[in-house]
This record gives sequence, structure tokens and C-alpha cells, in this order.
Amino acid sequence: MPSIRALKRLADSRPPPPQPPAAAEEEEESPPQHSSCSSSSPPWPAPSPAYPLRDFPGREAAALCGAFRDNVRWLLNRWGPVPAPAPAPSAAADAAASPARRAFLADDRARAVVPIVAVEVLAASSPAPLCELCRCAGWSHHWVSKRRYHFIIPADANWDQHFGTDVLLGRDDHLLHGLIHSNGFGHLVSLRGREGGSTSLSGRDLMDIWDRLCSALRVRAVSLVDLSRKHSLDLRLLLGVVNGETWFTRWGYCLARGSFNVSPATYAAALEALAFLHVDHLRSRHVRRVVTVYRRLSNKPLTSVREFLRCLLDWKHHEPPLSPPPAKQCPWLPFLLPKPCPMKREVQPRQGQQCKRFEDAVDLAHCRFSKSRLLHAAEVVVAKLLEHGNDAEMTRQALRDASRGDIGDTGLLDFVIKSVGDTIVGNHVVRRLPNATTRILQFSLEECEEPVQMDVEVEHPSPEARWAGASVDVERDLRAVYRAMVKALSDAAQAVLDCKHWVKCWGLGDESDDQLRFLAEWQPQPWEADDLTRPMPAGEIVVVPLHTSIGELLVEAEHALRDTYCFFEEFHAEKLDGITGEKWDPVVLGGAESGDTIGVHGHGADMETGLRCEGGLDAWEVRCVCGAQDYDGERMVVCDMCGVWHHTRCVGIEDSVSVPPLFLCILCGGELMGPILKDALVT
Repeated sequence: MPSIRALKRLADSRPPPPQPPAAAEEEEESPPQHSSCSSSSPPWPAPSPAYPLRDFPGREAAALCGAFRDNVRWLLNRWGPVPAPAPAPSAAADAAASPARRAFLADDRARAVVPIVAVEVLAASSPAPLCELCRCAGWSHHWVSKRRYHFIIPADANWDQHFGTDVLLGRDDHLLHGLIHSNGFGHLVSLRGREGGSTSLSGRDLMDIWDRLCSALRVRAVSLVDLSRKHSLDLRLLLGVVNGETWFTRWGYCLARGSFNVSPATYAAALEALAFLHVDHLRSRHVRRVVTVYRRLSNKPLTSVREFLRCLLDWKHHEPPLSPPPAKQCPWLPFLLPKPCPMKREVQPRQGQQCKRFEDAVDLAHCRFSKSRLLHAAEVVVAKLLEHGNDAEMTRQALRDASRGDIGDTGLLDFVIKSVGDTIVGNHVVRRLPNATTRILQFSLEECEEPVQMDVEVEHPSPEARWAGASVDVERDLRAVYRAMVKALSDAAQAVLDCKHWVKCWGLGDESDDQLRFLAEWQPQPWEADDLTRPMPAGEIVVVPLHTSIGELLVEAEHALRDTYCFFEEFHAEKLDGITGEKWDPVVLGGAESGDTIGVHGHGADMETGLRCEGGLDAWEVRCVCGAQDYDGERMVVCDMCGVWHHTRCVGIEDSVSVPPLFLCILCGGELMGPILKDALVT
């Protein structure tokens, strides 16, 4: 790992970007560079440190043991200020945001220096003091924090630009944007890797940076909304079915809550139903052909959707070139070249009969129908047998009548029914056996455990066979299987897509040092409790030495509440619950252990302030037909009579349709229309 000094020299030696001919003011806005041949370019600010990319935020930060509100101040004091741009005559500086701080991440592999910017925003002077992300995450009952810290890695094109804090926070093209409140609860706002335009940092690199930063600063919890998509596919559904977990799970994120009242048990059951769905239940001609192709290429049965999607993803990551390399042959000594030795493997059916694939049997048959029509008709016949049941039997006439609606040509249908017996169609063997009692021919299906009639080159494969899979379009096939899976189990797929709120929680971590950590929770007076309409949030972290007295802990708890929340600006603590003894007695002798929650009694909480809870003073009453009783970030509409909120999707309002000017819920609409309908029926 290179030293910090070497990484700084690497950052200083980075060549400046080409400057177009412009005015002198535009040249001053570009980042200054160190140069040995030019003394007119001012250097970067010396206080801005440079960290190794994979060691950020440094070993000193990793050893921090205080609460987040203290750790983040320690870190930002070591970062350098961002050079402010020239103030525009018509724009005023954002009074809520303090000057931004900056550090650099040096990647010795890509020889790139990446800036990371931190902006501190005061809630009291912010135009939007309440956090909408907290409401969506289920934290609307949290006290409003005094400060918010934005950690931003700008887009590649903006690395050399100097924006004001208001402009920087207003942009939505950052590679990484995280927000952490002073109480240690935060949100991952946006993440854009190479798919989002990053040239040097992948999505995994950005997540590693964010996760190490949160761990070093002792963040308590971070929420995110997983809306990641790739090639029109929702990754939380695709990766959930394939791996049983999402992309963010590898960093410890778990499901926090589901929209539309989807519970974790419902989410797990939906994932299991989609993962173990049989591929033969996917009603798509293209998918059935794709299944046959990949079964031959992988030499695996691929019975479930999970197995099939895993095969497609593996094939995508190890996809061979689009054209086979030219085979070099010796024209003079052909007898010295090794000859391929193919070996046939066949499934041995019952009663000693040999079965082969229907498409191979079609090649040997001489008829007036094209091969594509014959294969389609065979797939229809198998589908009708599957609808009748895997173990059930159908007579020839019943099978003909069932397939007649999909195959209009009776001659084609009769030829296929006559030829499909004891052949392989897809992953099933079609049996045609006489009934032991009536002697009438009956058709049934059997599972085919492995591909049949597949040529396997035991040794010395030919170049054509080695590159046989080069013509498949994995992206197209993956999209087709994904859409067929969603269509087959639409309710289960929608339940998985509705679970997009994820969270990672960090513990107190009090086992690694000799500090005592407590959660200081405010205990309201009876008249104060009557004015609270939301549940009490978790207490604030207080870190004290091992030899701290009860009186010193009381002072630290008061300072923690006053320093963190707007609600406790003038709060004075009087006594503690959960610890017995006098103020001069040690805490360790008072009956409390590290990690316990202690109650803080006092006076001075500002019950009149509007900056009490992140959800605001107005308590929304949510009582949707889906069972949801809290705001989950989805589109909602309020009943104009009772004031109860409902999801627009649950009441039949499409997302593309605007909310009607007058809306009545089912209960209010029934109460209003009941007497009218009764009078109409009487008259």
C-alpha cells in the first residue's frame, strides 16, 4: 500500500485537463494544479488530505470510539475547505450550509484522484428542515437533528468544478450521495457506478467507501431505497430470485419494511415461489426454445427458474466471442491430427424403448409442414398435457379437442399427435401407451432428468463444437425469461418489487474498548406526554470513561440531547432512571451496565417548536385497504370526508392518472350513497 506522501505526489502530478479558450474568469474556476514549470497556478489547499482509496477514511478514523456527532467533527476538522466560486451578483449564498470540506481518494491502480466533499447543513436555517427520507424509512417519530452531513463524490465531469454548497446539494448526478443526521441515522441517497457514468469507480468501490465511512464514524443506522435497474430489469427481483438476496445484502443491509403492507414473511414466500417455479410453466414460445438450447449447452436439466437464471448469468459473464477463431490445419500431415471421439448419451425410457427429441424426429420425417410449425404444434400438445396434470393421462380425442383451439390446421395437428409419441419435447417425454383395460391409446408426460441425444466431445473437441454457444443472445434471453416469470406469478413478483426499503444497523460496539456507552432517553412529564402523538424514538448515545460518576453522566446526557436535537435546545436534566446512588458515586456501582437505556428527567423541552419530529406536527392517519397504517413513500390520496390517507394503487387510481379533485374512501362513500340508493329502491 503506498504511503500518504506518495499518494499526494501522485495527486500533484496529475496533468490538468485541457482548457478551452475562454475568459480569465472561467480559467480561475478550474482546479489549481501543482506544476514545476509554472508559478502562476496556485496549488491545492494544503489541509486537504489524500487517503488511499481502499484505506479511507484512514486508520485514525477507524479507531474512533465516541458518538457520531463527535466523530464527524473530528474528521471534518482534518479535511480542507473547498475553494468557493466567485459569488454571482444575483445569487445569495445558502445560509443553512456551512463551507464545504474536502478530501481526496487516491487510486494507485487507475492513477486517479477522486474528491469527496462533506457539507454540514443546519436544520434551523434550512428551507426544508424536515427529512422526507426519514418518513419513508419509518423514522418519522425521530427528533429533528440540529445538523445534517452530506457526503458527496461528484460526477467525473464535475471533479474540476467549484460549486457553491447550494448548487452542490441541488444536483442529482453525483456518483455517491449520503446523508447522515447528527444522531447517527442516515440515508444513502444515490449511488451511480459505471452504469451511471463513472469511469474510475465501480458501484462496489463506491459502496465500500460508504460502508467504511459509516463504520469508522460509528453511524447507528442507514436506510436506502433500492430502485436499481439494469437493461430494464429490476435487480432486486432478478438477484433476489437468483441468489435469495439483493445486491446490497453483501454489505449487511436487510429488509426494513415493505410498501403496501408487505411483510418480511410475505417477501420470503414470494421469493421462494418465484425461485422454484418450474420453467415449463413459463408460457412463452421463445422461452421454451431458449430452455432447450441452454440445456444442451450446459448439459444440465435446469428445471427451476432459479437454476435457469443462474445459468444465464454465468453464461453472460463467461460468454465466448461472437465468432469462433479460425482453426489452423496442416495441409501436409492431416493423418497426424487427432480425430474427435463423440459419445452419445441417451435417456433409457420404460419398457426398453429408445426416445429421441421431437425436432430430430421431424428432420427424418418427410411431410409438407415446415419444421417451425411442427415444433410449435408439439409445444401446444405438451402444454395441454401439462394443464391436464403431470401424472394424468389423456386420450387421443381429448388431446385433439384441447389443442384444436390453438392449432387451426387439423392435418398438422393429426400428424403431430401421431408422431409425438415416445419423443422429447422441452423437458418432458411424451408417452403414448394403450390402456390396460380399454386398449385405447392414452398420452402422458414424464420428467426428463437430463438432456438427451447430446453430442459430448470426450477429447480433442473441434473448434466448431468448442464455440457452439457463441451465437446465443444472453441479454435477450435473460429479458425474455424475466418477463415470462413475472407474467406467470405476477402477484409474487409485485410483492418482491414492493420491498425496496432496506436498512443496515450498527451496534454500540462497546466490546472493543474500556468506555461505557448508554442510550439517554428523555422521560416526558405527564402534561408533555399528552401532547406527543408519536411513539418515543431511541435514546441518544452517551460515551463516558469507565470511572465516570453518576453526576458526570447526568451532565453528559444533558449535553448530548442539547447538542443533537432542536427539541432540547434549552433542556436541563435533573435526574436519571436506571441508576441508583448519589451523584458522586461511580456509574459502575449504580446497577447499570454498558449498553443499557437510562431515562433522563428534566425540564425545558420546547413543546411549541415545529422542529420536533421528522414527520412534522401533523400526524397522518393512514388506514389503507392493504393494511398499511404508516406512510411508506408511495403515492397516496386523502379522503375529503374522513381525512384518512390511502394508496392510489389500492383504490384503483393509476400512477399515470392525476388524483381526482374530490375523493371519498369506501366507508365514506358507502355512508353517503347508502341512503340515496335506499330511497331510489323504495321509490
